[in-house]
Amino acid sequence: MLESLLALGGLVLLRDSVEWEGRSLLKALIKKSALCGEQVHILGCEVSEEEFREGFDSNINSRLVYHDLFRDPLNWSKTGEALPGGPLEALRALCRRTDPGPVTIALDSLSWLLLHLPCTTLCQTLHTLSRQDSCHGDSSPGEQVHVLGLLHEELHGPGPLGALSSLAQTEVTLSGALGQASAHILYRRPQQRPSHQTQWFSILPDFSLELQRGPPLESQPYPDPHTPSMDPTTHLTFNLRLSKKEREAKDSLTLPFQFSSEKQQALLCPGLGQPTSHIFYEPDAYDDLDQEDPDDDLDV
Repeated sequence: MLESLLALGGLVLLRDSVEWEGRSLLKALIKKSALCGEQVHILGCEVSEEEFREGFDSNINSRLVYHDLFRDPLNWSKTGEALPGGPLEALRALCRRTDPGPVTIALDSLSWLLLHLPCTTLCQTLHTLSRQDSCHGDSSPGEQVHVLGLLHEELHGPGPLGALSSLAQTEVTLSGALGQASAHILYRRPQQRPSHQTQWFSILPDFSLELQRGPPLESQPYPDPHTPSMDPTTHLTFNLRLSKKEREAKDSLTLPFQFSSEKQQALLCPGLGQPTSHIFYEPDAYDDLDQEDPDDDLDV
């Protein structure tokens, strides 16, 4: 499933964390797109162009068009190297591209863009960017646009994460165990139920993607049987274990809602000199004195 992430167009969201970084997977998918003959546009925000291109051979680098927002994102140096209009105009320029054929657009990263652009503006631009093939009639798979967005999910709240998640056709959440990386993949397709799959993988030094089997069950960490277990009743505010005397004292208590036989007799049979009351009722002509159930004739 990892190898087919780019088979369909739309936004692919790569959600990484501090423990499991996602830039290596992003570069592996970029390499796969370049080897398929696609032109790749990269909006680089977090690392320099030299660092990003490191590890790719000349054939791959020749297909990469790097839009540098790392060196001077706000054009403070006035050297003319910065992208005119900043990150928003750079994204809109990618939306207006006229290059024929398939293209992959990599955003490194969406977290940086979220810190510099309003969330609504970024979501609207991403929607336009990932729907370019639909705007052209979606005539053939060769005209599809693939958008890869790297997102550091620990930096954002549920609002931005939910907004970006609703735009993505595919979400890849990186995690792992025992030093081996895994990807939980969520596919969303129109008029179909979302599908889930987890795959284990590794990234080779040349950024080739290698699928692997998960770690064996016997190698999964289990709790040490020699580790003393903590008693869950240690810090309770009440005692679960009563002694015989404590249980007898508990059973002999009369609760406020319980009536002893003496109290019941006193309430039901008042003594001499105590006021008593009686209720008298005289039925009138409109009272229904029929003791039968009035609903018996209903056909239920």
